[in-house]
Amino acid sequence: MTVKKAETLHATSLLPHLRAWLRARWLEAVLAVGLVGVIAWFGMVGYGFLPKPPPTPTPPPTGQFDGLTAYRHVLAQVEFGPRPTGSAANKKTGDYIIAQLNAAGWQTAEQPFIYQGIQGRNISGRAGAGPAVFVGAHYDTRRRADNDPDTAKRNEPVLGANDGASGVAVLLELARSLNKNKLKNEVWLVFFDAEDNGRLDGWEFIAGSRYLAQNLTTLPKAVIIVDMVGDADQQLFKERNSTPALQDKLWAIAAELGYEKVFIPEYKWAMTDDHTPFLQRGIPAVDIIDFDYAHWHTTQDTADKIAPLSLERVGRVVKVFLETQGVP
Repeated sequence: MTVKKAETLHATSLLPHLRAWLRARWLEAVLAVGLVGVIAWFGMVGYGFLPKPPPTPTPPPTGQFDGLTAYRHVLAQVEFGPRPTGSAANKKTGDYIIAQLNAAGWQTAEQPFIYQGIQGRNISGRAGAGPAVFVGAHYDTRRRADNDPDTAKRNEPVLGANDGASGVAVLLELARSLNKNKLKNEVWLVFFDAEDNGRLDGWEFIAGSRYLAQNLTTLPKAVIIVDMVGDADQQLFKERNSTPALQDKLWAIAAELGYEKVFIPEYKWAMTDDHTPFLQRGIPAVDIIDFDYAHWHTTQDTADKIAPLSLERVGRVVKVFLETQGVP
């Protein structure tokens, strides 16, 4: 009791001095309180501008083809820069493809070849059992943008976000999302080199797929090529040189999935593409390609022209075919 009383008396005796100090220093007290408040406010606001670690990407659904995941493969490829055959960026892209296939549990193989004195490399991943079906895309890009509307840029390389990276992205997301236990065939995901530099320096188009088709150790029952499929303004007409029966199956699946406005059941273009060498060997083959692409072989073939939904539509059509139909 004595100690508490002493403490109370001491505190009471200080009150007159505190009131006197506040009367004399009221302005300083107000400013001090305001300064503390301002500092606290800036601290809270400033925290909102501090750099924060990027959010961890949401894992894509198991067994579902995801367009955003495919788009990340587009970005990864263009990050390497232009990827013509024989370049360091081309080798990095090939190594990236192999790493992704291995991570998804596919049996990988490489097929090196020499074309016009330049080292090329076809890559494949295999899964499933039964007669083989190839799903292919090229991963090289064009050395010169000879179709660029700006003539001053026609000697610059093409980044190939659509013409190259989009098809590869679809195949890599198929590698992740396909249910290997549902595959109706042994599926080969084939990545062709040396496709895109025809008419430059004496090169021909589709050198890599020609080499593979001429040196087959496994004869596929069907071939599906995926090329230039990422355009945000997607228009997939039937290609005139493709095998009609196989083509009809794929376009029918697209219609069932609600993609009939994009998979247009009309013929428009006739292409020499990576399906051509297989057609020449009598193998049914289809080219899924959007050749109505304003940035073909220009410096504007960049990732901002690509839509994840475009990649997703193509990937889901091919996935349904491989898991529910296939070829006998």
